[in-house]
Amino acid sequence: MGTSPQPEQPLATRRDRDRIRGVMAPVLTPFRSDLSPDAPRLARHCRWLLSQGCAGLAVFGTTSEANSLSVEERESLLEHLVGEGIDPATLLPGTGCSALPDTVRLTRAAVHAGCAGVLMLPPFYYKAVSDEGLFRVFAEVIERVGDARLRVYLYHIPPVSQVGLSANLVARLLAAYPRAIAGMKDSSGDWNNTKAMLDAFAARGFDVFAGSERFLLANLRGGGAGCITATANVNAAAITAVFEQWRTPAADELQQKLNDVRDAVEKYPAVAALKAIVAHYSGDPAWRTVRPPLTELPPAATASLVAELRTCGFGMAFDEG
Repeated sequence: MGTSPQPEQPLATRRDRDRIRGVMAPVLTPFRSDLSPDAPRLARHCRWLLSQGCAGLAVFGTTSEANSLSVEERESLLEHLVGEGIDPATLLPGTGCSALPDTVRLTRAAVHAGCAGVLMLPPFYYKAVSDEGLFRVFAEVIERVGDARLRVYLYHIPPVSQVGLSANLVARLLAAYPRAIAGMKDSSGDWNNTKAMLDAFAARGFDVFAGSERFLLANLRGGGAGCITATANVNAAAITAVFEQWRTPAADELQQKLNDVRDAVEKYPAVAALKAIVAHYSGDPAWRTVRPPLTELPPAATASLVAELRTCGFGMAFDEG
């Protein structure tokens, strides 16, 4: 494993001009009644999300129930999406696993498919691990994949993983792998942490994505690249409007409307709630299915959620074609 820093490169050469910026959805994974992944329905949902303004699709993220999917299932689904005409340049698959060989395998598959990058969790089973241990993991993946096309977006979600990514770790990774380390999704829920990442690294070509649209406007004003947010599965057009109009006088009002919808959804378990919304507005009850240990949103809770969304002026012109 090579861990010595590469020579410092000018910003213009470190930041790829074709990197994704904007709104990305950690795409919901539909399941059949036997709990197997429904690849055709996933492809249809991906096409719909792109039609709604999503700049990219963070398949196999937290909202995708990725850690309830096997390595083989993720590989098969990625192959299906590309085969169905989803442009791999719009895909940012989640590849971070607890086992290093699994992370390498999934990351290599994403690079070979031509994906824009990978969204990489740290190993999350062992807690209270050191920055040194985490650095070794990311370094091993980069070295073993060994492909100059690899772009890694670090996934910081300590409320779920209980393993955070410090600014010192990010700085060390950027020094060692300035081309491969492309950015971060910050799902800490702490704006101060996101701001600290922006202040420290945005000017160095490190793209910071907020993990919730609640912070989208502030993130853009601070030099961020956009957001990767669960609610984009149902509200992508409105979230994209903030990204497109963040410099206009209407931005704060548009942001508040996003917050209202987010407030309604966050009263319920996120994955089940989002799948219930898709099922309701699409008229397709199969979308309600989640993989255990998650459970579906009960009908009464679904009715309350839909009613509250209606008071927010929320609508969903859902057509998967």
